Formats: sequence, C-alpha cells, structure tokens
Amino acid sequence: MKTTSYKSLFILLFTILFVSGCQRISPVNPPMSATVLETMLPSAVDKIPMEAKVTRIHLSEPLDEPKAELSGLTWAGDWLILLPQYPDRFENQIYRLNHQIILDAVADPSMVLAPDPVIFNSDGLESKVAGFEGFEAITTNGTDAFLTIETHSAGSKGYLVKGIWEADYSQLTLDATSLTLIPTQMNISNSSYESVLVFGARIFTIYEANGANINAHPRAEMFDQALNSASSLSFPNIEYRITDVTQPDENGEFWAINYFYPGDLSKLNPADDVLAQTYGKGMTHANSPVVERLVAFQFSEDGIVFADKAPIQLQLLPDDVARNWEGLARLDQIGFLLSTDKFPETWLAFVAYP
Repeated sequence: MKTTSYKSLFILLFTILFVSGCQRISPVNPPMSATVLETMLPSAVDKIPMEAKVTRIHLSEPLDEPKAELSGLTWAGDWLILLPQYPDRFENQIYRLNHQIILDAVADPSMVLAPDPVIFNSDGLESKVAGFEGFEAITTNGTDAFLTIETHSAGSKGYLVKGIWEADYSQLTLDATSLTLIPTQMNISNSSYESVLVFGARIFTIYEANGANINAHPRAEMFDQALNSASSLSFPNIEYRITDVTQPDENGEFWAINYFYPGDLSKLNPADDVLAQTYGKGMTHANSPVVERLVAFQFSEDGIVFADKAPIQLQLLPDDVARNWEGLARLDQIGFLLSTDKFPETWLAFVAYP
C-alpha cells in the first residue's frame, strides 16, 4: 500500500512540474503598467470613427453653375432659403426650395430641383458699403432676417444688417440704416463673419478663424434686435474655418461647418487638432489633409462651448478635392442640408444624423 501511494505521489508531482514547465516555456506577456494600459484603451489611435455619406441634391439653372456661390442657408417657414453671395448676378434674386420637395429629393437623389426666385431688395448696400465682397450668412427669426456682409476695406471687415420678409417669404427687403459694423477680431485676409444665429432675444455672429495660433481669445459677438452691440460671449479655440451654423435648438445646441482647404495652411497656421486627437479620424480624413466635418456647440453659463458629441466627419472626395461648404441648415430630425461656394462646383447636399 505504501509503494502504491509513493508511486501515485511521484506521478502527481511529475505532472505538476511538467505542466508548469510548459507554461514557463510558452510566451508570457508581462503585467502592464498603468501608462501602458492607458494607451491600450479605446482612443483616437486605435478607434476609427465612421464617416457620413454625402448625398448630392441636384439643382437646375441658375444654381447649377459655380457662379451661384451659395454662401448661406436658412429656413423661412416651409422654405429653405439659398443665399448667393452676389444676388445682383441673378437680377437681384435669391432662391428657395419647398420643404416637402427637399424630402422627396433626399428619398430620390435622381430628382433635379428647380429653385423658385425670391425678390431681394438690398437697399443699395452693394454700392454703399466700401469694399463690398458679398453677403456671407443669413438667418431667419419669424419675419425678420439677419445677414452678414464681408468687405476688404482697410482689411477684412464684417457687417450685420437686418431685413424684413414678406409674409409668404417671396421677397426680402434689407434696411441699409440698420447696417452695423461687427467688432473686428483679427485682420486675416478674406476672413470675417460667415455665421449668424439667433438665440433668445439676441443675434450672434461667429468669426471664421478661431485657431489657437491665430486667435487667442475668440468670441461670438452679440447684438440686440435693433443691432445694438450687446457685448460678446467666449467661443472655444477650434482649428480651421467655421463657415456656417444651424439655428440652436431649444437647449441652445447648434452645429457648425468646420472646414479646411490645404491652400489655407499658411493663412490659418493650424495648431494641433484637438478634436481629431480626441475622437480620431475617419478613413478618408486619415488619408487626406482636407477637413470637412460638422461640430456641435452649446450655449452655456461659460459662453459657447463644445457640446459633448463627436464631430460628424464627411466622406471626402478622392484626390484631396475639397468642397468649400458655406451653407448649413438642419433638416427636421433626420440630418443636415449643406451647400458649397463655387469650389469645386455648386452643391446642395444631405447628410444624415449618425
């Protein structure tokens, strides 16, 4: 009985030693330090975000040509207003599309939409404003409209002007006496205020260049309904350009176009792209210097801040072709409508919410 017990014990010890020896021979990963563990967590380095598909909505003449230079979008009742930068190129007209026909075109992208003309009475501002370089942004609040103007007089300056809509939104008449100079933030060539929005009883304009290397303390300029300056709100540093915004929702959240054309590298001198570092780059953005994305902002007690949402990166065109997006509006709860300036051509497009 003792011999059998010793033999069984010997076999058991041999088995334990053999197995443990095999484990020592097999590759073993050492315990990770806290620093190494942090780098292994999901991050911009190892998580590739999805990019949003851009669905083009085809327009008929006269907005099917680059000279249209669409610079802003806004909703006016059931009409989407399309603002050319120079309405005098179109016999002093801007254009509109009905809400339902836009939904139809989103469902059937083969449709070609014919925009309706809207009479645009500028009250002679093209000749009254020194260095006039066109209308850059538009927003609507009831029957009131607010537009920004860019100039090249004594550096790039921006102006805010008020207009009144006809009840059926078939005509917009500007009031030249309301013309107000927007406080200048920076003197950057061909840069001014390409975004205007209304929140509560205040109108806000947002400068287009807010990068950390060129604009240390960006801000949104604030005006009352009579366009009297009413101080400003802080705005976060964000690289590249802000070229248009949506109207804020009831909670004060709005979206902005954040766009980078590589030809603006020396002018904008971008710092590190904090948003890309935080959220990562989509497949096409990781392989291109172009940036086309929508970024969410929020009104808060600390001014305007980033909303806690990932940017919506748009699928880029091949060969580093950049679409100069300059118009933005929400489309119900399903997504966004965007329009380009003349590069690479005139586009109206739909992008769905993620």
